[in-house]
Amino acid sequence: MDGQVTIVKCVVWDLDNTLWKGTLLEDGEVRLFDGLREVIEELDRRGILQSIASKNDHDHAWAKLEALGVAEYFLLPRIGWGPKSDSVREIAERLNFAHTTIAFIDDQPAERAEVTYHLPDVRTYDAGQASALPDLPEFSPPASTVDSRRRREMYRAGFERDAARTEYAGPDEDFLRSLQLVMTIGKAGEEELTRVEELTLRTSQMNATGVHYSGAALRALLADPAHEVLVVTMSDRFGTHGAVGIVLLEKLAEVWHLKLLATSCRVVSWGAGATILNWLCDQAARGGVHVVADFRRTDRNRMMEIAYRFAGFSEQDCGCRSAITHAPEIEGTERLHLEPARQPASSTVTVIAEDIEGPAART
Repeated sequence: MDGQVTIVKCVVWDLDNTLWKGTLLEDGEVRLFDGLREVIEELDRRGILQSIASKNDHDHAWAKLEALGVAEYFLLPRIGWGPKSDSVREIAERLNFAHTTIAFIDDQPAERAEVTYHLPDVRTYDAGQASALPDLPEFSPPASTVDSRRRREMYRAGFERDAARTEYAGPDEDFLRSLQLVMTIGKAGEEELTRVEELTLRTSQMNATGVHYSGAALRALLADPAHEVLVVTMSDRFGTHGAVGIVLLEKLAEVWHLKLLATSCRVVSWGAGATILNWLCDQAARGGVHVVADFRRTDRNRMMEIAYRFAGFSEQDCGCRSAITHAPEIEGTERLHLEPARQPASSTVTVIAEDIEGPAART
């Protein structure tokens, strides 16, 4: 990977003589090793999720974690008597994380070896390394964003949301209404730039061009009054989804050039992409302009093409395309055209957004 470090997304902790000093079932009273509370809190601030794989009595161990004041930091704990490799595998599958992004820490060489044998891509660490984890490059994401600092809460809300959907017996559209979904579309500022950059980097299935925009490129667009850099966030009755979409738009006199639309895969089922396009097309119809959207097929973004086609974009030849002279085409990019019409509001998502202003004159 050209020397790049794969960042750990989830640390799975053993308990006895790893997270705490002593063996719970033998010693009764145990305490966290010195400095580990600070390690747990720091990893959490960086957006690294944490879980547990421990051979212990579940209720007893969980009660001790609560008494020590750290239980809230651990998602999907697996505390029982089965192989720890099974526990780690289940955690990775539930989070939908690649094994290369999972770390396992345990004081017992035999337990680490068992995990490595069955899950060779999972990185294992001796308990003696615990206090140094935040200093290792694989535990140091390049940026800390609003969303990374609350990633644990977002995943917890997601589990509750998934459970509610499983239990809901009615039509999908009724369930979506019950979520009380709210989408906010607003101009990106300095605080949002890292979130926007992260979205263009991490999103592949719902990225219309597969292009990554750096922070410097995004700042240049922000400084250009002819461009809109919009960040999309969503929330519902369970909590926030965080930043879920990015819209890069150049406003010309007769046409709006949609350079990039990307949405997080985790909100595809809530209709986020369709809702953004519905709003954007309505805005263009209000402004009396056509829309030309860049689309470049990749091996993963078929769903984004479907969203564009469903919204009415096509290969129709239109003279408005000739106005797009400032943006060089990336090889393999198609420019899909739409003559928009006013759109009804979504029946399942409340959209909060300011109207897009008209084009600014270029100098």
